Amino acid sequence: MNTLFIKITFFHLLCFIFLKSASGFGSMGPISAAFGKNGFFCAIDASGKQDVICWGNKTNNPSLPDVLNYPTDVPSMAALSGGDGFLCGILSNTSQAFCFDSMGSRSDLVPNVYKPNAYSHIAAGRNHVCAIRGPYYSESDWGSVDCWDIIRKSNGTFVSRESSLFYNQYTSSYVFKKIVSGDGFSCGGVKDGGILCWGPNSSGLGISGLSENVHALTAGIDSVCGVLEESSEVKCWGSNVSFGIPPVGVPFVSLAAGVEHFCGIRQDNHGIMCWGNYNSSLIPKGSGFLAIASSDFITCGIREGDLVLDCWYTNISSKVDYDPPLQLCSPGLCTPGSCGEGKFSFNASLINEADLINLCVRKDLKICSPCGVNCSEGFFPSSSCTENADRVCTTCSLCQNTSCSDVCKLQISAELKQQHQHQMRQLIIIVGSSAFGFLFCLAGLCLLIRMISSKSKEGGKNQFASCIRKPEKETDANTDLHPPVSVTPCPGEAQVFRLSELKDATNGFKEFNELGRGSYGFVYKAVLPDGRQVAVKRANAATIIHTNSREFEMELEILCSVRHSNIVNLLGYCAEMGERILVYELMPHGTLNDHLHGGLSPVSWNLRLKIAMQAAKGIEYLHKEVSPPIVHRDVKSSNILLDADWGARIADFGLLTPNEKDLNGDVHMDVYNFGIVLLEILSGRKVYDRDCTPPSIVDWALPLIRQGKAAVIIDRYVALPRNVEPLLKLAEIAEQALRENPAERPDMSQLALLLEQLVKDVMIS
Repeated sequence: MNTLFIKITFFHLLCFIFLKSASGFGSMGPISAAFGKNGFFCAIDASGKQDVICWGNKTNNPSLPDVLNYPTDVPSMAALSGGDGFLCGILSNTSQAFCFDSMGSRSDLVPNVYKPNAYSHIAAGRNHVCAIRGPYYSESDWGSVDCWDIIRKSNGTFVSRESSLFYNQYTSSYVFKKIVSGDGFSCGGVKDGGILCWGPNSSGLGISGLSENVHALTAGIDSVCGVLEESSEVKCWGSNVSFGIPPVGVPFVSLAAGVEHFCGIRQDNHGIMCWGNYNSSLIPKGSGFLAIASSDFITCGIREGDLVLDCWYTNISSKVDYDPPLQLCSPGLCTPGSCGEGKFSFNASLINEADLINLCVRKDLKICSPCGVNCSEGFFPSSSCTENADRVCTTCSLCQNTSCSDVCKLQISAELKQQHQHQMRQLIIIVGSSAFGFLFCLAGLCLLIRMISSKSKEGGKNQFASCIRKPEKETDANTDLHPPVSVTPCPGEAQVFRLSELKDATNGFKEFNELGRGSYGFVYKAVLPDGRQVAVKRANAATIIHTNSREFEMELEILCSVRHSNIVNLLGYCAEMGERILVYELMPHGTLNDHLHGGLSPVSWNLRLKIAMQAAKGIEYLHKEVSPPIVHRDVKSSNILLDADWGARIADFGLLTPNEKDLNGDVHMDVYNFGIVLLEILSGRKVYDRDCTPPSIVDWALPLIRQGKAAVIIDRYVALPRNVEPLLKLAEIAEQALRENPAERPDMSQLALLLEQLVKDVMIS
């Protein structure tokens, strides 16, 4: 036997059926990476044309465009595989091999002798390529192997040649199903059963005598990892410097390899796990993936829910700039035949793209993706995987029956326990304080009665027979120590509420009725006797102390005059017993902040643009149509509320009296703060996040927008529209509102007009 080859122990034919979603160095998939300092990524788009999208590292190549441009005669691809500085694929229309580098060159990267051949599988190693002969879209894709070298010249260009190191008469007698390639080796599953590895570095893998069946495999530079057939767990061979300690007890569906690490897609929730030289804290949380690829510094994947590209660093010290384009990409490879057990045929309609009917160039082809079993923490599978759809994950907060209780029980129990402990602590404080107060008052009352009795010289009866006897005649409820503030009633349905009425409506201002709290006081959800649901805003002691009756009266007069569809309108007030209580319309869908950052359901791009426009109109109304003008002073996403129809309403606005001098300055600050809200809407990121660098959303987003890289900040946790121009325009509007010179900022009328025009011009589906 030639010393360049090592024949591995044979086993059953089915032991080496690779999942086509596996991708990474040396293996084939819908997304792949080229290694090296000039490395780049490519993916097959989801347009149904199977076009190739590529993006590169602009840190080492500042002149590199955001999306790499290739010769216009490059046809679409059926599959991709990356080597060191180059990438190869199989053409979707002819099944021929096609190789190119980061500059789009394809000259001589496939030797002339192999260019006419059709291939069913291709695997690029560090400086060689192997491919299995046969048409790609054939269900019988066994074939012999062709291999060729791809050599980098001193000037950085590539040339190809027939390979003597990767060809031998011995291998020509075998036909293969799938292959992977690394640095100086390739491995493939042969038709008669077993694995054959060849090449000058194949002996270093140390996988001779392999007895486990493997259903997915990928190759790194000097190592190989596979998914075992029976347990779906990972096993690795070769240099453990590359793969470290593989995970134990975790089933996987596919793998990808980097230079010194491996990553896999979990079988249960389609989350990512990586091992080797890898900072796992950088892996996106809460997202499932159907395909991934890794390079030296970056891992990129295609998210299962919306087919959006997502990239993250391998390690925190990585100083690279890989910005994936804003295009949807294929979750797998197009194949003929049925998908089989444990997979589903990906349905393009699931990603809410009206113009997408099929993801493949031919209607008879389909993409078979692995079914998810469970969901990420905090979610439960509300429907199981079917032939044409994966399982659906729903937040545990919506769990209402026994079908999800087992999955959500631990989390819900922990939350209930925490709430119970909190309530018990409060109950103890309240009961203890009440008991102490009652005893103190009782003692004082008894002392007072005795003093009154001792001073009574007349022969009349005592008013009380004992210290705890109730008075024979109760005090008139209308006789208050603090009479209501005398103000002009609000127009329309607004009214003066009685304190007893609001106490009943809020269950005594109990915490479980609380909607929120702020510097003014507490806000409670209330149900009035006529069935109306309202929000009751009760001032705290500090607010009452610092607000006299006349100031409260003036504020009410102005608030009563404010009426607009994009304002949380005042319904009435209560000023009994020294209270300062305002009653507002209830906004049942909470705040914009809740939906962007607080765990409530995410809002679509169409709704985000609508919210931005309506919020701008609400602030414009306060600035322009209210007399005297009202300046909010605290414009933020938590003060933009959503009504029953998901309309945006401005809340918690302050007042600006005519005596205040810097009217323009305050108005400009409103505009600036609204610009920050636009960044939140566009990016989904918090205003200040310590886990991000830089932590300030303005410091992070503005430089990118001004560099023409606004696409980088767009929230990738919401399905992207096919047309992203409105989102890029929204970034431009935000930049105008955030200009350092207030004189260069538009006013709220101009912002409202720009946003209204944006909503009218483009309907995002």
